[in-house]
Amino acid sequence: MTARPHPRDHDPTLSTSALWSAIHTERAALASDLADISAEEWSTPSLCAEWTVEEVVAHLTAAASTARLAWVRSIVAARFRPAVHNQRRLVEHLGTSPTQTLERFQAVVTSTVAPSGHTAAWLGEVIVHGEDVRRPLGIVRTPPTRTTAAVAHFFARQDFAVNSRSAVKGLRLEASDGPFAVGTGPLVTGSTLALVLAMAGRASAYEELTGPGVAELVERAQPA
Repeated sequence: MTARPHPRDHDPTLSTSALWSAIHTERAALASDLADISAEEWSTPSLCAEWTVEEVVAHLTAAASTARLAWVRSIVAARFRPAVHNQRRLVEHLGTSPTQTLERFQAVVTSTVAPSGHTAAWLGEVIVHGEDVRRPLGIVRTPPTRTTAAVAHFFARQDFAVNSRSAVKGLRLEASDGPFAVGTGPLVTGSTLALVLAMAGRASAYEELTGPGVAELVERAQPA
């Protein structure tokens, strides 16, 4: 017997143009947040693997500068090793100084170039990586709930760059600050942003979640 949808469940998927608009907004907000940080702060370890704040920004520039064919060539040259591919493209877009790295990122704020047509994933890229650099720097930003909900729905539907769908399978996710809600099973509750970060494997968000399903989500989620 097929389970009935929960009354809260709906997927207000944004149009492609709305997703791009949100991407541009989030890029601009991140560029603004980083405009006045010190040279030392650019070297701060981010929440993303072993990258610094500056390296994460260069990675975002690379993502906004690499079209599909260029991405295919790069991943093939890296022998299908994503870490090698990402590091090579990061270095390519890293400036000779933090100022130049930021300028390169500012230059692609309104870019609509992407390695694939998974536009919600690229919105998730800038939101998650934005928090990867903001949180260690003590910078607080909460994107519009409609924006984070679009990413949350995408993450819950499929494994893309992270194993987000696998991490939440058999769990019930409900946002405490908006309409996002999916799944059946043990409940996990938190802000939409916290749920997005948790699905992306960001441990910094785990303590912001509550509910009997949190332990299962934490066990399954893997860092990006």
